[in-house]
Parts: sequence; C-alpha cells; structure tokens
Amino acid sequence: MMKVWSNAIRKDFRLHKYLYIMIFPVALHYLLFQYVPMYGAIIAFKDYHVAKGLFDSPWVGWKHFVDFFDSYYFWRLLTNTFMLNLYQLLFVFPAPILFALLLNELVGKQFKRLVQTVTYLPHFISLIVICGMITQFVSRDGVITDLLVWLGMERTALLGQPENFRTIYIVSDIWQTIGWSSIIYLAAISGVNPELYEAARMDGAGRGKQMLYVTLPGIAPIIVILLILKIGSMLDIGFEKIILLYNPNTYATADVINTFVYRRGLTSTLEFSYATAVGLFQSTVNFLMLVFANWFSRKVSETSLW
Repeated sequence: MMKVWSNAIRKDFRLHKYLYIMIFPVALHYLLFQYVPMYGAIIAFKDYHVAKGLFDSPWVGWKHFVDFFDSYYFWRLLTNTFMLNLYQLLFVFPAPILFALLLNELVGKQFKRLVQTVTYLPHFISLIVICGMITQFVSRDGVITDLLVWLGMERTALLGQPENFRTIYIVSDIWQTIGWSSIIYLAAISGVNPELYEAARMDGAGRGKQMLYVTLPGIAPIIVILLILKIGSMLDIGFEKIILLYNPNTYATADVINTFVYRRGLTSTLEFSYATAVGLFQSTVNFLMLVFANWFSRKVSETSLW
C-alpha cells in the first residue's frame, strides 16, 4: 500500500513539479511561523518565567484557565467581544454585499470609477490616522458632535461615553471597509453567466428582480464561505483599533479578550502564562464555532469549506 502511495506521489510531482516548487515557500512559511510556534501554547499550562525558560518552568495544569473563568472580567470580556462581532455580522458584513450589488447597477462608468476610488481610499489610510480622525470627529468640538448638537443632542465627548463606543466602532468600520471588501463580491458578480440576465429580461424581470433572483444567487457561494469564516472568528476581533480608541472610561463596553490579553501579557503585569491561557481559550472556541458553522452550512446548502 505504501509503495502504491509513494509511486502516486512521485508521478504527481513529475507532472506538477512547477506547482510544487511555487507552493513550497508558502508551505515553509506556514510551517515555520504558524505551526512550529504552536508548541509555545504549553505556556498556558505552566507558571512561565523568562529566566527558567519554556522547559524548566513548573507545570500548573488548568490553573490559569480556572483563574480566568472565575475572574470578574470573564463575562464582561466575553460579552463585549461577542457583541462587537455580532454587530459586525449584522451591519458590517452585509454592507459591502449591498454596496457591490448597487455599484453593479450603475450605468455611468466614470461615476462608477469615482465612487469606487472614493470608497477604496480609507483602506489605504494608516489605522493610526484613521483612529486619529475618528477621535477628532467625535471629540467635544468635533464635526460629528457639532452635527448631533444641531440635531438636539447635548454636547459631550462621544468616545468618553461607554454606550457610544460600539456605535462609533461599527459605523467607522463600515466606512473603512465597505469599498475594499466589495471587490470580492464585484469579482463574483462579473462571473455570473450573462445568459441568465438575458433569460430574466425575456421573462419580464426588471433590474431589481434581476439583482434579487440572478445576481444574488450567483454570488451566494462566496457569501456563504465568507460568512462561515466570520462565524469562525466570533471571539476574535482586531484589537489595534480598539486600543487606539478606547480608554478606562469605556472599558465596560470596549474591553475585549484581545485587549485584555495585551494588557495582562505585554504591558503592566507581564503574566505570559495567564495571557496565553486566555488566548488559547479564545482560539479553541473560534475553532469549534468554525466547525459548527461549516457543518450547518453543509447541511442546509451545497457550499462549505470542507
């Protein structure tokens, strides 16, 4: 049996040797920088000390996990992380889909290119600059604050109020990503068979119904794939933007698992083992959610990751 497999592998390599050569650097990168470092996850089960090293630090078992589950911060971190991801799923995720559908209906090429260019720009602006702009816009004397005051709201620094953080984060996320994220959907739309549109027009379907019954089903597989990946990261969220926007006054709604790990593991207390345990818990839950989302998608549709 092994000889058959060996011959098959050698034959396949001879037929596709250039593809194997091209994929080798990528595979090596993932092996060295993604899989080999995973061994360091054992820090979560040790009382790690830099002086003693990874192997000589004493084992403590599930101690750090239990400490995290019993801590005051556990439910707050879990709720904040999940709620931000849920809002992203409800508002940020469908925004580029709707934008791509509407952009595809534009007839004027020059105007279409202008809209694309304007909406792509925030993606290329440094996150530091983006967060600086957001902070200025929602400050006590910011443009957005002035607009809200004109509409009847009391003047205040919006980022200083915990109840405003999620709204500011999600709205700015839509503005920052809607254009760039729509590219993959526009590419999928361009692959829809034109004969389907012709058949729909012959049946009397207008542009709205063509979008609903031809374009949207045509890009449904890519939507499902990206949705599965999004569900698989429901306990993970980019902490750089949150760190740049939040402050101790907004921890109640802004502090998430990633920012907590950053503070405990790299700033004040340097609790490497505790932070690793929290991160490992987060990764495990994300993996289980990814498996469940893929299983559910395979049950109800023909699209899945595996």
